[in-house]
Amino acid sequence: MPPQSPHIRRLSSFCCAAAAMLTGCWLAASVASSAAFSQQAPPAAGRPPAPTQNAVPLATNVPAPPVAPEPSDAAAGSNTTVVPRAAGDDLAASANLKLLAFLTADGHKIDKGIVWRVFEEKPPRAGKLKILSTLRDPSPTLKLPPGDYVVNASYGRAHLTRKISIKGGAPVTEQFILNAGGLRVTALLGTQPAPSGAVTYSIFTDERDQQSNRWAIMANAKPGLIIRLNAGLYQIVSTYGDANAIIRADVNVEAGKLTEATVAHSAAKVAFKLVTRAGGEALADTQWTIQTLQGELVKLSVGALPTHHLAPGNYSAIAKSSGRSFRRDFSIQNGDNVEVEIVQQ
Repeated sequence: MPPQSPHIRRLSSFCCAAAAMLTGCWLAASVASSAAFSQQAPPAAGRPPAPTQNAVPLATNVPAPPVAPEPSDAAAGSNTTVVPRAAGDDLAASANLKLLAFLTADGHKIDKGIVWRVFEEKPPRAGKLKILSTLRDPSPTLKLPPGDYVVNASYGRAHLTRKISIKGGAPVTEQFILNAGGLRVTALLGTQPAPSGAVTYSIFTDERDQQSNRWAIMANAKPGLIIRLNAGLYQIVSTYGDANAIIRADVNVEAGKLTEATVAHSAAKVAFKLVTRAGGEALADTQWTIQTLQGELVKLSVGALPTHHLAPGNYSAIAKSSGRSFRRDFSIQNGDNVEVEIVQQ
């Protein structure tokens, strides 16, 4: 077989290189087109809402009410959006990424109270994601170099986390649909509004761990404030005073709506005093143990005249002073304002 000319050998090499480039472009396009946009679904509703709740449309342009500080870290979710690279762009080119947040898929854009956090996708050795930026602009535009990122959108206690892969190229807009609603709790003492500062409540998820414990979302919340949450079932635990006047209620927060829940407490105000004679002066530094008649601890306190709000029922008060203990059983009803006096004998 006669040897090929240099021109033929160069043409053959060029054809092989062109075929390899076309194959690489086809594979890159296949990888880019395989990424799908997915959205976290709200927790499924399992139980009916409490009888004392109702829901109304939730506005998104009202000022954010005071709430506890938002979480500072966000875990990466399973949703991944790939921003494709346009043909002919250089791989090192950055991409402009615009972020938008919505209460629901067909709802209004959130234009106040949203906080964006952008993390590196690869965690450091400590195991926590490295935060790159925190943005309070409701619709920020980021210029990011190619790479993998985790983006968290927080709206009060409602949030959504997604992984985004930047490949460089034309500007892209990403929509975060939070499926969020609002919860406002009203507290009553009997049929009247509870005194200001007397009631706090905590919010727990409907989900439970292996020990059947619920996950706490927020503690020491105050009645009357709007708490923003992802749609779903929650349990609120409301406490009047500092003892056992506690109410538990299940509520269903609907996306795009404000859920109103009312809790009515029953309690009695009880003051305790240890005296050497009936009607005498209360002894200082007395150690008090308040418990049920079955021995269940309700409250521990120290002082001459401690005062607590207790749920209606039957109790025992045990006073310790100078190495001696004294006990008295008592009963209280809703609305009582009584003094339990124990005489040293």
